[in-house]
Amino acid sequence: MKKILFAFGFALFALNGFAQKAGKIDATSYAQLKEYEDTLGLCGYLIINDSLPEGRFAGCKKLITTLKQALKLPNSFNYPFEQVKSVSIQYPADSTFRIFTWQLYVDVDDYRYYGAIQMNTPDLQLYPLIDRSADVQSEEYDILKPENWYGALYYNTKPFDTPDGRKYLLFGYDGHSFFDKRKLVDVLSFKDGKPVFGAPVFVQKDSLGNELAVRNRLLFEYSAEASFKMNFDEAYGLIIYDHLIMMAGSSGQGPTMVPDGTYEGYQLKNGQWEWVEKYWTQTMDDAPRPEPVLDNRKEQDVFGKQKGKKKKKS
Repeated sequence: MKKILFAFGFALFALNGFAQKAGKIDATSYAQLKEYEDTLGLCGYLIINDSLPEGRFAGCKKLITTLKQALKLPNSFNYPFEQVKSVSIQYPADSTFRIFTWQLYVDVDDYRYYGAIQMNTPDLQLYPLIDRSADVQSEEYDILKPENWYGALYYNTKPFDTPDGRKYLLFGYDGHSFFDKRKLVDVLSFKDGKPVFGAPVFVQKDSLGNELAVRNRLLFEYSAEASFKMNFDEAYGLIIYDHLIMMAGSSGQGPTMVPDGTYEGYQLKNGQWEWVEKYWTQTMDDAPRPEPVLDNRKEQDVFGKQKGKKKKKS
């Protein structure tokens, strides 16, 4: 089944790129894009809601061919596809590209991911993303290309600058299996104009500043019964995520990872993201109140009544 899904995904989506200018969409192209958007919305509904595998696979196949046709239209980069709710479309702040991703449920332990990167340049290029997660030997250390992409449903992207040029954080979700889910932070860069996934920018150091590990991407696996949060916090300027601890899972699951209520993450320093063990562990120079709350109040009992005050006889 995986080979069949890979084959039709590659055959239908693969192309070498096409030239066009990203500008204003003319009336004819806009009308065509609106029709394609309606079809994409229907296909996305089938992918998510059809109870039969054949229906979901057919919806995915049609979505691929329709999206390919839509993006070939002049200036399609500027069409937002806002009604296609089942496909995640992420733009970085600099709008140099946009990335489409979506998820196909195969069975309880198998999810497949599809995607494409559409560049916003005078000679616009489309790069299909082929999910080969099962073949990735070392998820956190391998450098990957679009044809052997670690598939995920991306929900955020964040540009950052390094001595080697601009790169982009990609925050993604991977359904992985029935018992355990995954989230990851990948790194997208462009070498000779082509996408590359992964870069040695995630650094973990000891208390003396010695490097313990340098990763090309971050990947966290956690219990499907838990809520694991990981994203870029604009207010703090940090990658922040739940700290995970091991616990016994439900029957048939074995040990699994769950959040413990604390947070850790990564902070950008000189083009690298350095690990910070804990966030929001604040200490205060002074007490939050200059005096204890009850110092100027009369003594009360546990019911809030003043002690020593007798009831009036009726």
